[in-house]
Amino acid sequence: MDFAEFKEAVYRRFGLYLDGYKEPQLKRRIDSLMALLQVPDYGSYLNLLARDGQQWQRFIDKITINVSEFFRNQEIFVRLEQEILPSLLATFRDLKVWSAGCADGPEPYSVAILLAELAPGGRHQILATDIDPGALAAARRGVYGERALQAVTPTRLNRYFRREGDHFYLQEQIKGMVDFRQHDLLKDAYGSGFHLIICRNVVIYFTADTQNDLYRRFYQALAPGGVFFIGATENLFQYRELGFEKIAPWFYSRPAGTS
Repeated sequence: MDFAEFKEAVYRRFGLYLDGYKEPQLKRRIDSLMALLQVPDYGSYLNLLARDGQQWQRFIDKITINVSEFFRNQEIFVRLEQEILPSLLATFRDLKVWSAGCADGPEPYSVAILLAELAPGGRHQILATDIDPGALAAARRGVYGERALQAVTPTRLNRYFRREGDHFYLQEQIKGMVDFRQHDLLKDAYGSGFHLIICRNVVIYFTADTQNDLYRRFYQALAPGGVFFIGATENLFQYRELGFEKIAPWFYSRPAGTS
Protein backbone atom coordinates (compact mmCIF):
# COMPACT_ATOMS: atom_id res chain seq x y z
CA MET A 1 0.00 0.00 0.00
CA ASP A 2 1.47 3.36 -1.03
CA PHE A 3 0.66 6.69 0.60
CA ALA A 4 -2.10 7.59 -1.88
CA GLU A 5 -3.79 4.24 -1.24
CA PHE A 6 -3.42 4.77 2.51
CA LYS A 7 -5.18 8.14 2.32
CA GLU A 8 -7.99 6.63 0.25
CA ALA A 9 -8.34 3.73 2.71
CA VAL A 10 -8.49 6.14 5.67
CA TYR A 11 -11.32 7.99 3.95
CA ARG A 12 -13.24 4.80 3.15
CA ARG A 13 -12.84 3.29 6.59
CA PHE A 14 -12.97 6.33 8.88
CA GLY A 15 -14.50 9.11 6.75
CA LEU A 16 -11.43 11.33 7.24
CA TYR A 17 -10.54 13.16 4.00
CA LEU A 18 -6.78 13.71 3.73
CA ASP A 19 -6.37 14.75 0.08
CA GLY A 20 -6.77 18.44 0.88
CA TYR A 21 -3.75 18.52 3.20
CA LYS A 22 -0.30 19.55 1.97
CA GLU A 23 1.15 16.13 1.21
CA PRO A 24 4.83 16.55 2.18
CA GLN A 25 3.92 17.86 5.61
CA LEU A 26 1.16 15.28 6.14
CA LYS A 27 3.36 12.36 5.02
CA ARG A 28 6.22 13.52 7.23
CA ARG A 29 3.99 13.56 10.30
CA ILE A 30 2.47 10.16 9.60
CA ASP A 31 5.82 8.58 8.75
CA SER A 32 7.37 9.90 11.98
CA LEU A 33 4.50 8.44 14.01
CA MET A 34 4.84 5.08 12.26
CA ALA A 35 8.59 5.08 12.93
CA LEU A 36 7.97 5.82 16.60
CA LEU A 37 5.53 2.90 16.77
CA GLN A 38 7.84 0.68 14.70
CA VAL A 39 5.07 -0.01 12.20
CA PRO A 40 6.68 -1.28 8.94
CA ASP A 41 4.16 -0.16 6.29
CA TYR A 42 0.94 1.73 5.63
CA GLY A 43 -1.21 -1.39 5.46
CA SER A 44 -0.09 -2.48 8.92
CA TYR A 45 -0.64 1.02 10.25
CA LEU A 46 -4.17 1.13 8.83
CA ASN A 47 -4.99 -2.14 10.59
CA LEU A 48 -3.57 -0.76 13.85
CA LEU A 49 -5.75 2.34 13.57
CA ALA A 50 -8.81 0.19 12.93
CA ARG A 51 -8.39 -1.93 16.05
CA ASP A 52 -6.88 0.51 18.55
CA GLY A 53 -8.91 3.57 19.52
CA GLN A 54 -5.99 5.12 21.40
CA GLN A 55 -3.78 4.97 18.32
CA TRP A 56 -6.54 6.51 16.21
CA GLN A 57 -6.75 9.43 18.66
CA ARG A 58 -2.95 9.72 18.55
CA PHE A 59 -3.14 9.80 14.75
CA ILE A 60 -5.72 12.60 14.84
CA ASP A 61 -3.62 14.55 17.34
CA LYS A 62 -0.57 14.20 15.09
CA ILE A 63 -2.14 15.49 11.88
CA THR A 64 -4.08 18.33 13.54
CA ILE A 65 -2.82 21.21 15.65
CA ASN A 66 -4.59 21.55 18.99
CA VAL A 67 -2.46 24.27 20.58
CA SER A 68 -4.45 27.36 21.43
CA GLU A 69 -4.72 30.05 24.07
CA PHE A 70 -7.14 32.72 25.19
CA PHE A 71 -6.94 36.03 23.29
CA ARG A 72 -4.13 34.67 21.11
CA ASN A 73 -2.28 37.55 19.43
CA GLN A 74 -3.62 39.98 21.99
CA GLU A 75 -3.34 43.10 19.82
CA ILE A 76 -5.58 41.51 17.20
CA PHE A 77 -8.18 40.59 19.81
CA VAL A 78 -8.12 44.20 21.00
CA ARG A 79 -9.20 45.19 17.49
CA LEU A 80 -11.90 42.53 17.58
CA GLU A 81 -13.12 43.89 20.93
CA GLN A 82 -12.91 47.60 20.15
CA GLU A 83 -13.81 47.77 16.45
CA ILE A 84 -15.15 44.60 14.83
CA LEU A 85 -17.63 43.35 17.43
CA PRO A 86 -19.07 46.81 18.24
CA SER A 87 -19.64 47.38 14.53
CA LEU A 88 -21.36 44.02 14.15
CA LEU A 89 -23.47 44.59 17.26
CA ALA A 90 -24.58 47.94 15.89
CA THR A 91 -26.01 46.12 12.88
CA PHE A 92 -27.06 42.75 14.32
CA ARG A 93 -28.53 42.62 17.83
CA ASP A 94 -27.80 38.93 18.41
CA LEU A 95 -24.64 37.55 16.84
CA LYS A 96 -24.24 34.15 15.25
CA VAL A 97 -20.57 33.15 15.50
CA TRP A 98 -18.61 30.16 14.19
CA SER A 99 -15.15 29.27 15.49
CA ALA A 100 -13.84 26.70 12.97
CA GLY A 101 -10.93 24.53 14.04
CA CYS A 102 -11.43 25.54 17.66
CA ALA A 103 -8.98 23.02 19.21
CA ASP A 104 -9.57 22.79 22.98
CA GLY A 105 -11.74 25.90 23.19
CA PRO A 106 -9.82 29.07 24.17
CA GLU A 107 -10.75 30.91 20.97
CA PRO A 108 -14.57 30.59 21.13
CA TYR A 109 -14.47 31.10 24.90
CA SER A 110 -12.52 34.34 24.34
CA VAL A 111 -15.29 35.55 22.03
CA ALA A 112 -17.90 34.49 24.59
CA ILE A 113 -16.14 36.62 27.24
CA LEU A 114 -16.08 39.61 24.90
CA LEU A 115 -19.77 39.26 24.06
CA ALA A 116 -20.67 38.81 27.72
CA GLU A 117 -19.01 42.17 28.36
CA LEU A 118 -20.06 44.06 25.23
CA ALA A 119 -23.65 42.84 24.88
CA PRO A 120 -24.63 40.91 28.03
CA GLY A 121 -28.33 40.93 27.18
CA GLY A 122 -27.86 39.41 23.73
CA ARG A 123 -29.01 35.94 22.72
CA HIS A 124 -25.79 35.13 20.92
CA GLN A 125 -25.05 31.77 19.30
CA ILE A 126 -21.43 30.59 19.32
CA LEU A 127 -20.72 27.39 17.40
CA ALA A 128 -17.25 25.90 17.86
CA THR A 129 -16.12 22.99 15.69
CA ASP A 130 -13.10 20.76 15.32
CA ILE A 131 -12.29 17.44 13.70
CA ASP A 132 -10.73 16.05 16.88
CA PRO A 133 -13.18 14.58 19.43
CA GLY A 134 -10.48 14.57 22.10
CA ALA A 135 -9.93 18.30 21.72
CA LEU A 136 -13.68 18.90 21.85
CA ALA A 137 -13.98 16.87 25.06
CA ALA A 138 -11.25 19.01 26.63
CA ALA A 139 -13.01 22.17 25.41
CA ARG A 140 -16.27 21.15 27.04
CA ARG A 141 -14.47 20.57 30.35
CA GLY A 142 -13.13 24.14 30.26
CA VAL A 143 -10.08 23.48 32.45
CA TYR A 144 -6.79 25.14 31.48
CA GLY A 145 -3.21 25.62 32.60
CA GLU A 146 -1.36 28.90 32.98
CA ARG A 147 0.09 28.78 29.47
CA ALA A 148 -3.34 29.04 27.84
CA LEU A 149 -4.19 32.06 30.01
CA GLN A 150 -1.07 34.20 29.61
CA ALA A 151 -2.94 36.91 27.64
CA VAL A 152 -5.92 37.04 30.04
CA THR A 153 -5.97 40.19 32.18
CA PRO A 154 -5.94 39.77 35.98
CA THR A 155 -9.46 41.24 36.13
CA ARG A 156 -10.83 38.68 33.67
CA LEU A 157 -8.88 35.88 35.30
CA ASN A 158 -10.55 36.63 38.63
CA ARG A 159 -13.97 37.17 37.10
CA TYR A 160 -14.21 34.16 34.79
CA PHE A 161 -11.94 31.49 36.26
CA ARG A 162 -11.62 29.55 39.50
CA ARG A 163 -8.15 28.38 40.38
CA GLU A 164 -7.47 25.00 41.96
CA GLY A 165 -3.76 24.26 42.17
CA ASP A 166 -2.26 24.56 38.71
CA HIS A 167 -5.64 24.38 36.96
CA PHE A 168 -8.07 27.15 36.08
CA TYR A 169 -11.77 26.28 35.75
CA LEU A 170 -13.82 28.44 33.41
CA GLN A 171 -17.06 29.93 34.70
CA GLU A 172 -20.14 27.90 33.83
CA GLN A 173 -21.94 30.91 32.36
CA ILE A 174 -19.22 31.37 29.72
CA LYS A 175 -19.05 27.63 29.03
CA GLY A 176 -22.79 27.62 28.45
CA MET A 177 -22.49 30.21 25.69
CA VAL A 178 -20.56 27.86 23.37
CA ASP A 179 -21.88 24.82 21.49
CA PHE A 180 -19.05 22.40 20.58
CA ARG A 181 -19.54 20.00 17.67
CA GLN A 182 -17.35 17.70 15.61
CA HIS A 183 -16.89 18.91 12.02
CA ASP A 184 -14.54 18.20 9.11
CA LEU A 185 -13.93 21.38 7.11
CA LEU A 186 -13.00 19.38 4.03
CA LYS A 187 -16.10 17.23 3.67
CA ASP A 188 -18.91 18.33 6.00
CA ALA A 189 -21.59 20.88 5.13
CA TYR A 190 -21.23 24.45 6.38
CA GLY A 191 -23.95 26.41 8.11
CA SER A 192 -25.14 29.83 6.95
CA GLY A 193 -26.02 33.26 8.23
CA PHE A 194 -22.96 33.70 10.45
CA HIS A 195 -22.10 37.26 11.46
CA LEU A 196 -18.56 36.31 12.47
CA ILE A 197 -16.51 33.33 11.31
CA ILE A 198 -13.14 32.71 12.93
CA CYS A 199 -10.73 30.28 11.30
CA ARG A 200 -7.18 31.00 12.42
CA ASN A 201 -4.03 29.04 11.58
CA VAL A 202 -5.97 26.06 10.23
CA VAL A 203 -6.21 26.64 6.47
CA ILE A 204 -2.41 26.97 6.17
CA TYR A 205 -2.10 23.17 6.44
CA PHE A 206 -4.08 22.63 3.22
CA THR A 207 -3.13 22.89 -0.43
CA ALA A 208 -3.66 26.18 -2.27
CA ASP A 209 -6.65 24.82 -4.22
CA THR A 210 -8.22 23.49 -1.04
CA GLN A 211 -7.63 26.82 0.72
CA ASN A 212 -9.46 28.73 -2.01
CA ASP A 213 -12.33 26.26 -1.90
CA LEU A 214 -12.63 26.68 1.86
CA TYR A 215 -12.53 30.48 1.57
CA ARG A 216 -15.38 30.35 -0.93
CA ARG A 217 -17.39 28.17 1.42
CA PHE A 218 -16.69 30.49 4.36
CA TYR A 219 -17.84 33.44 2.23
CA GLN A 220 -21.13 31.69 1.47
CA ALA A 221 -21.55 30.80 5.15
CA LEU A 222 -21.35 34.47 6.15
CA ALA A 223 -24.41 36.66 6.32
CA PRO A 224 -24.12 39.80 4.18
CA GLY A 225 -22.26 42.27 6.37
CA GLY A 226 -20.57 39.45 8.26
CA VAL A 227 -16.84 39.26 9.01
CA PHE A 228 -14.23 36.55 8.42
CA PHE A 229 -11.31 36.54 10.91
CA ILE A 230 -8.07 34.73 9.96
CA GLY A 231 -4.80 33.98 11.75
CA ALA A 232 -1.84 36.29 12.30
CA THR A 233 0.37 34.13 10.06
CA GLU A 234 -2.11 34.07 7.18
CA ASN A 235 -2.85 36.29 4.19
CA LEU A 236 -5.92 36.15 2.01
CA PHE A 237 -4.28 37.45 -1.16
CA GLN A 238 -7.20 36.82 -3.52
CA TYR A 239 -9.88 38.29 -1.29
CA ARG A 240 -11.33 40.51 -4.03
CA GLU A 241 -11.74 37.58 -6.43
CA LEU A 242 -13.48 35.66 -3.66
CA GLY A 243 -15.89 38.54 -3.00
CA PHE A 244 -14.48 39.78 0.31
CA GLU A 245 -13.67 43.32 1.34
CA LYS A 246 -10.63 43.83 3.56
CA ILE A 247 -11.70 45.97 6.51
CA ALA A 248 -8.55 45.62 8.65
CA PRO A 249 -5.50 43.34 8.83
CA TRP A 250 -6.80 39.78 9.32
CA PHE A 251 -10.45 40.84 9.02
CA TYR A 252 -12.51 40.51 5.82
CA SER A 253 -16.19 41.24 5.30
CA ARG A 254 -18.86 39.92 2.99
CA PRO A 255 -20.33 43.19 1.71
CA ALA A 256 -23.86 44.00 2.73
CA GLY A 257 -26.36 43.55 -0.08
CA THR A 258 -24.63 40.52 -1.61
CA SER A 259 -26.54 37.35 -2.32
